Amino acid sequence: MARPVRRERGEAGMVTAETAVVLPVLLLVLVGAVAAVTVVGAQLRCVDAAREGARAAARGEDAATVAGWAAAAAPDGARTAMTTTDAEVRVVVTVEVAPLGPLPWRVTVSAEAVGQREPGAGPAG
Repeated sequence: MARPVRRERGEAGMVTAETAVVLPVLLLVLVGAVAAVTVVGAQLRCVDAAREGARAAARGEDAATVAGWAAAAAPDGARTAMTTTDAEVRVVVTVEVAPLGPLPWRVTVSAEAVGQREPGAGPAG
């Protein structure tokens, strides 16, 4: 005759307890991943905006046009700075990102692009 299986009383809710401990950790990891993707996305948009601005400046466009091209590719609220010399142009795009939405944590991302002035591009500046 088979003996009845005895269960320990202390193991009755272990799966529920383990889930209750692990779930907040998984949620925290998910929030961190979303924040990282947000920051990286803003960084890539700043890189694209700086490149667009540098191309426009290298062609000899004025500062307003360069800022317009950069603003079209940049994240909302980005700032564009341009410096020129006789040989090259430099465009820097900077933005402050809130990766966690309404929470008060902010990250500043920036990108810089340098381009050679094209021959006959017009005066520097």
